[in-house]
Amino acid sequence: MKIAFFDAKPYDRPSFDKYGEMYGVKFKYFETKLNEDTVELAQGYDAICAFVNDIVNEAVIDRMVQMGINILALRCAGFNNVDMKYAFGKVHVLRVPAYSPYAVAEHTMALLLTSIRRIHKAYIRSRDFNFSLSGLTGFDLYGKTVGVVGTGRIGRVFIDICRGFGMKVLAYDKFPASGLDNGDTVRYVELDELFANSDIISLHCPLTEETQHLIDNEAIEKCKRGVVILNTSRGALVDAEALLNGIKSRKVGAACLDVYEEEADLFFEDNSGHILEDDTLARLISMPNVIVTSHQAFLTEEALENIAETTVKNLVGFSENRQCPNELCYRCQTTEDCKNGKCFE
Repeated sequence: MKIAFFDAKPYDRPSFDKYGEMYGVKFKYFETKLNEDTVELAQGYDAICAFVNDIVNEAVIDRMVQMGINILALRCAGFNNVDMKYAFGKVHVLRVPAYSPYAVAEHTMALLLTSIRRIHKAYIRSRDFNFSLSGLTGFDLYGKTVGVVGTGRIGRVFIDICRGFGMKVLAYDKFPASGLDNGDTVRYVELDELFANSDIISLHCPLTEETQHLIDNEAIEKCKRGVVILNTSRGALVDAEALLNGIKSRKVGAACLDVYEEEADLFFEDNSGHILEDDTLARLISMPNVIVTSHQAFLTEEALENIAETTVKNLVGFSENRQCPNELCYRCQTTEDCKNGKCFE
C-alpha cells in the first residue's frame, strides 16, 4: 500500500517508517502542505495522509476522486480542515481520535505555570546573570477556580491535573461526561456561569460552527477581570482581535496559546528570517503577558508513536476490510452511529 504523506516533518518519519515496515505500508513524504495545487503529487498512490493545516476542500476532493483515491487518513483528531459534507459519499475519512491526552493536558498546565510564575522571564534574565525578582510575582493555583470547556479525554486529564493543585473546577460540555460532576470540587455549569466565576479558562473542545469564536468580545466581557485564557485545542475557538482588545483593556490578565486561528501558513515552519505580516499575531506575541507556542502540545514521543500506529492500522484495516472504527461520517457525525461508515454506500 502506497501513501502520499503531506506536510511531512523530520519528527514524523521514524514512527511512520517503523509501523509502515511492520504492516507493509510505504510512505512517500512530501514537505509541502496538501491543497488544490499540490494534490497532483498524490497521483499513483492508494491514499493520502494529511495533517491539521492541510486543506481538503471541494477541489482537492474532486481531484482525489479523479485519481482514484478514496481514502484520506488524518494523523490528528480534528477534522475542521476537511469539507466533510462534500466528502460524504466520495472519500472515506479516517482519523486518530486520541493519541495522548496527557501530552496536550500537560502542555496546557506547563503554559499556565510558565505564565503565572513568570518562568520564561526569569529564564531570560538569568541568562544575562540578572537575578532580580522585581516583576516576577505570581499567584498560587491552590484554591483558584478553573473553567474547563470540553470534557473529553484531554479535558478530563487536565481537570485531574488541576485537582492535584487543589483547584476548583467549573466544567461545560454539550455532552457531559458521566460521573465527572461530584457536586463539590468539579461541577458542570452553563457557559455564562463558567465565564463569570473562573479565574482561569481552558479550552478543550472541538471546532464547530457552534464553538467558533467561543471566546469573543461578549464572552470576555462576562469574565472576571484578570482572567487567564488557555487554548491548546483549535485556534478559531478564540477571536484573536477580541483577545487582543481584552488584554489591552486589562480585562484579560494573561493568555497562553498553542494554536491560532490564522496559523496555517505560519506554524510548523521557521519564519525567523521573514517579516511577519499577521499584525494581530505580532501584537499578541509582543504582549508581556502572552505566551504563544507553535501547536506543539501533541509533540511527545508517546503521542508520535500512537499517531503513527493508529494511522497505519486505520489504513491497513480499511484497505483489507473496508471498515475502520475511526472513520468519520458526515451524516451520522460519529463512527459508532453509522457502524463503520456503512451509510457511505
